[in-house]
Amino acid sequence: MTKKAVIDVFLQPGEYFVGDADYRIRTLLGSCVSITLWHPVAKVGAMSHFLLARRPARPAVELDARYGEEAMWLMLRELDRAGVAPSECQGKVFGGGDMFPGNMRTAGINVGKKNGVMARDLLYSHGISIVSESLFGVGHRQIIFDVSSGNVWSRQIKPA
Repeated sequence: MTKKAVIDVFLQPGEYFVGDADYRIRTLLGSCVSITLWHPVAKVGAMSHFLLARRPARPAVELDARYGEEAMWLMLRELDRAGVAPSECQGKVFGGGDMFPGNMRTAGINVGKKNGVMARDLLYSHGISIVSESLFGVGHRQIIFDVSSGNVWSRQIKPA
């Protein structure tokens, strides 16, 4: 029996992906955040790469995965089409790094922190257990999500 080739998908900022065990999803995160959702029986997973927690107040024409709230809805919609209930998924959260640790923030909270807090809130509000997270700190992260096993590898790289 020959082993099936894994299909690698690289997420750019503002993208999401939903796929089965044939896929491995990768991305690079700075202050952005990725939420991964994985169904251990169906071996179906989803991953987002969002830039901001929520859209600025203006009417939306369609959902946009650049915003955490909307990325979550897009992933949940695709999982529903695959017959996967959100409450049966395992959630993991990554990113929210401080890319400019020496800079003072006038708003009192940085974008990465807002994104990470939003990701946790979204998972809790949809009844999804957070089984792992690697949030905040300084620098960017490399993320690899193996949908066949549900494993997510995160490597944080501090700025030079």
